[in-house]
Amino acid sequence: MSRRLALALVAATVALAGCARKREDLPPPPPPATAPVVPAEPVPPPPAVGTTAVPGSMADFLARAGSDRVFFGFDRYDLDADARATLDRQAAWLRQYPAVRVTIEGHADERGTREYNLALGERRANAVRTYLAANGVAASRMTVISYGKERPAVDGSNEEAWAQNRRAVTVLVSGMAG
Repeated sequence: MSRRLALALVAATVALAGCARKREDLPPPPPPATAPVVPAEPVPPPPAVGTTAVPGSMADFLARAGSDRVFFGFDRYDLDADARATLDRQAAWLRQYPAVRVTIEGHADERGTREYNLALGERRANAVRTYLAANGVAASRMTVISYGKERPAVDGSNEEAWAQNRRAVTVLVSGMAG
Protein backbone atom coordinates (compact mmCIF):
# COMPACT_ATOMS: atom_id res chain seq x y z
CA MET A 1 0.00 0.00 0.00
CA SER A 2 1.25 3.35 -0.78
CA ARG A 3 2.09 5.76 1.88
CA ARG A 4 -0.49 8.20 0.60
CA LEU A 5 -3.24 5.63 0.71
CA ALA A 6 -2.28 4.60 4.22
CA LEU A 7 -2.37 8.20 5.39
CA ALA A 8 -5.79 8.71 3.77
CA LEU A 9 -7.14 5.61 5.51
CA VAL A 10 -5.79 6.74 8.88
CA ALA A 11 -7.22 10.22 8.38
CA ALA A 12 -10.63 8.82 7.42
CA THR A 13 -10.67 6.51 10.41
CA VAL A 14 -9.75 9.33 12.78
CA ALA A 15 -12.40 11.58 11.24
CA LEU A 16 -15.09 8.93 11.56
CA ALA A 17 -14.03 8.10 15.10
CA GLY A 18 -14.28 11.78 16.06
CA CYS A 19 -17.82 12.09 14.67
CA ALA A 20 -19.16 9.00 16.35
CA ARG A 21 -20.53 9.37 19.90
CA LYS A 22 -19.69 6.88 22.50
CA ARG A 23 -22.59 4.73 23.65
CA GLU A 24 -22.30 6.13 27.21
CA ASP A 25 -22.83 9.70 25.99
CA LEU A 26 -26.28 8.98 24.57
CA PRO A 27 -29.31 9.83 26.69
CA PRO A 28 -31.07 6.86 28.24
CA PRO A 29 -33.95 5.45 26.24
CA PRO A 30 -37.45 6.45 27.35
CA PRO A 31 -39.03 4.11 29.89
CA PRO A 32 -41.43 1.56 28.47
CA ALA A 33 -45.11 2.44 28.68
CA THR A 34 -46.59 0.88 31.78
CA ALA A 35 -49.81 1.11 33.70
CA PRO A 36 -49.96 4.04 36.16
CA VAL A 37 -48.75 3.28 39.65
CA VAL A 38 -51.63 3.20 42.13
CA PRO A 39 -50.66 4.59 45.53
CA ALA A 40 -51.04 2.28 48.51
CA GLU A 41 -53.35 4.74 50.28
CA PRO A 42 -56.22 6.39 48.41
CA VAL A 43 -55.68 10.06 47.65
CA PRO A 44 -58.59 12.21 48.83
CA PRO A 45 -60.39 14.08 46.05
CA PRO A 46 -59.67 17.80 45.71
CA PRO A 47 -62.15 20.05 47.48
CA ALA A 48 -65.23 20.92 45.48
CA VAL A 49 -65.08 24.21 43.64
CA GLY A 50 -66.48 27.02 45.75
CA THR A 51 -66.10 25.27 49.10
CA THR A 52 -63.20 27.43 50.20
CA ALA A 53 -62.76 31.12 49.76
CA VAL A 54 -59.83 33.42 50.33
CA PRO A 55 -60.45 35.24 53.62
CA GLY A 56 -61.46 38.82 52.95
CA SER A 57 -62.56 38.15 49.36
CA MET A 58 -65.96 38.65 47.77
CA ALA A 59 -66.41 34.87 47.74
CA ASP A 60 -65.72 34.81 51.49
CA PHE A 61 -68.19 37.66 52.02
CA LEU A 62 -70.90 35.83 50.10
CA ALA A 63 -70.20 32.52 51.85
CA ARG A 64 -70.31 34.03 55.32
CA ALA A 65 -73.02 36.66 54.84
CA GLY A 66 -75.19 34.40 52.70
CA SER A 67 -75.96 37.17 50.22
CA ASP A 68 -74.83 40.58 49.06
CA ARG A 69 -78.41 41.79 48.72
CA VAL A 70 -81.61 42.36 50.62
CA PHE A 71 -85.09 42.74 49.18
CA PHE A 72 -87.96 45.13 49.80
CA GLY A 73 -91.71 45.15 49.42
CA PHE A 74 -93.49 47.21 46.79
CA ASP A 75 -92.94 50.93 47.44
CA ARG A 76 -91.14 50.10 50.72
CA TYR A 77 -87.72 50.75 52.14
CA ASP A 78 -88.09 49.23 55.60
CA LEU A 79 -86.03 46.14 56.47
CA ASP A 80 -87.91 42.92 57.19
CA ALA A 81 -86.59 40.10 59.41
CA ASP A 82 -84.86 38.31 56.50
CA ALA A 83 -83.09 41.51 55.44
CA ARG A 84 -81.96 42.22 59.02
CA ALA A 85 -80.59 38.68 59.39
CA THR A 86 -78.59 39.05 56.17
CA LEU A 87 -77.34 42.48 57.22
CA ASP A 88 -76.32 41.14 60.66
CA ARG A 89 -74.06 38.62 58.89
CA GLN A 90 -72.74 41.31 56.52
CA ALA A 91 -71.98 43.58 59.48
CA ALA A 92 -70.12 40.80 61.31
CA TRP A 93 -67.98 40.15 58.23
CA LEU A 94 -67.33 43.87 57.67
CA ARG A 95 -66.29 44.32 61.31
CA GLN A 96 -63.77 41.51 60.83
CA TYR A 97 -62.29 43.25 57.74
CA PRO A 98 -62.11 46.94 58.69
CA ALA A 99 -60.07 47.89 55.60
CA VAL A 100 -62.91 46.91 53.27
CA ARG A 101 -65.03 49.74 51.92
CA VAL A 102 -68.44 49.16 50.36
CA THR A 103 -70.90 50.82 48.06
CA ILE A 104 -74.53 50.14 48.80
CA GLU A 105 -76.62 50.19 45.63
CA GLY A 106 -80.32 50.93 45.85
CA HIS A 107 -82.62 49.55 43.14
CA ALA A 108 -86.32 49.61 42.27
CA ASP A 109 -88.59 47.71 39.93
CA GLU A 110 -89.73 49.17 36.61
CA ARG A 111 -92.97 50.64 37.88
CA GLY A 112 -93.06 54.36 38.64
CA THR A 113 -91.22 57.30 37.18
CA ARG A 114 -87.46 57.45 36.83
CA GLU A 115 -87.21 60.22 39.44
CA TYR A 116 -89.45 58.43 41.94
CA ASN A 117 -87.49 55.19 41.61
CA LEU A 118 -84.14 56.96 41.99
CA ALA A 119 -85.39 58.46 45.27
CA LEU A 120 -86.81 55.11 46.42
CA GLY A 121 -83.53 53.34 45.59
CA GLU A 122 -81.65 55.93 47.62
CA ARG A 123 -83.96 55.42 50.62
CA ARG A 124 -83.40 51.64 50.37
CA ALA A 125 -79.60 52.01 50.20
CA ASN A 126 -79.65 54.46 53.12
CA ALA A 127 -81.76 52.04 55.19
CA VAL A 128 -79.05 49.40 54.70
CA ARG A 129 -76.27 51.89 55.47
CA THR A 130 -78.01 53.03 58.65
CA TYR A 131 -78.55 49.43 59.79
CA LEU A 132 -74.93 48.43 59.12
CA ALA A 133 -73.65 51.56 60.91
CA ALA A 134 -75.86 50.75 63.92
CA ASN A 135 -74.21 47.32 63.93
CA GLY A 136 -70.64 48.55 64.16
CA VAL A 137 -69.62 49.32 60.57
CA ALA A 138 -68.10 52.79 60.32
CA ALA A 139 -70.26 55.04 58.17
CA SER A 140 -67.08 56.43 56.57
CA ARG A 141 -66.50 53.01 54.95
CA MET A 142 -69.86 53.08 53.15
CA THR A 143 -71.11 55.06 50.17
CA VAL A 144 -74.61 54.99 48.77
CA ILE A 145 -75.78 55.14 45.18
CA SER A 146 -79.21 54.72 43.65
CA TYR A 147 -79.81 53.19 40.26
CA GLY A 148 -83.59 53.34 40.53
CA LYS A 149 -85.07 51.13 37.83
CA GLU A 150 -82.08 51.54 35.48
CA ARG A 151 -80.26 48.28 36.36
CA PRO A 152 -82.76 45.47 36.82
CA ALA A 153 -81.38 42.15 38.10
CA VAL A 154 -84.14 40.29 36.27
CA ASP A 155 -85.91 41.22 33.07
CA GLY A 156 -89.65 40.85 33.11
CA SER A 157 -92.87 42.63 33.89
CA ASN A 158 -94.33 40.35 36.53
CA GLU A 159 -94.25 40.06 40.31
CA GLU A 160 -91.41 37.51 40.34
CA ALA A 161 -89.14 39.85 38.35
CA TRP A 162 -90.22 42.94 40.25
CA ALA A 163 -89.53 41.27 43.60
CA GLN A 164 -85.92 40.51 42.55
CA ASN A 165 -85.41 44.08 41.33
CA ARG A 166 -86.57 45.77 44.56
CA ARG A 167 -83.24 45.42 46.34
CA ALA A 168 -80.17 46.93 47.93
CA VAL A 169 -76.79 45.37 47.07
CA THR A 170 -73.63 45.62 49.17
CA VAL A 171 -70.64 45.80 46.81
CA LEU A 172 -67.08 45.46 48.13
CA VAL A 173 -64.94 48.15 46.50
CA SER A 174 -61.55 48.14 48.29
CA GLY A 175 -59.39 46.44 50.82
CA MET A 176 -60.27 42.96 49.55
CA ALA A 177 -57.77 40.10 49.93
CA GLY A 178 -58.53 38.72 46.50
